[in-house]
Amino acid sequence: MMTPALLSAALLLLLLPGAPAEDSNQTPISVHITNSVTNAPNQTYSTYVVYRGILLGAMWRLQDSNVGFSFTYTQDANYGPFLVSVNGVSGCSADRTYWELLVKRTNKTIRPDVGIGCYIPRANETIVLNFNKY
Repeated sequence: MMTPALLSAALLLLLLPGAPAEDSNQTPISVHITNSVTNAPNQTYSTYVVYRGILLGAMWRLQDSNVGFSFTYTQDANYGPFLVSVNGVSGCSADRTYWELLVKRTNKTIRPDVGIGCYIPRANETIVLNFNKY
């Protein structure tokens, strides 16, 4: 008789507010917007991806939360999502500008070999979307 009571108590503890049941699936990241072309002020946003989720999901989540972040992309049949604009600033082939994806880790900044549709962020990484020239 004591076993069902203990199981019920354990279940109630899991359902209490603040219990980590939902949050344990969230990987926190930061998205840092920089502009190397005009040197506009940097902007940083906090969001998360679900476990093994892609960066594009975190960007949608950020845009949907109305925190001043917006982006557009096109879908390339061969390469997947291609980032076109961030916060109203668009890349332009005539101006030779584009949005560069960088990832800042503890000791270094890397350029992933995949884009926003395939990159899987690690916990506490800073994703840098840098407006740049080629």
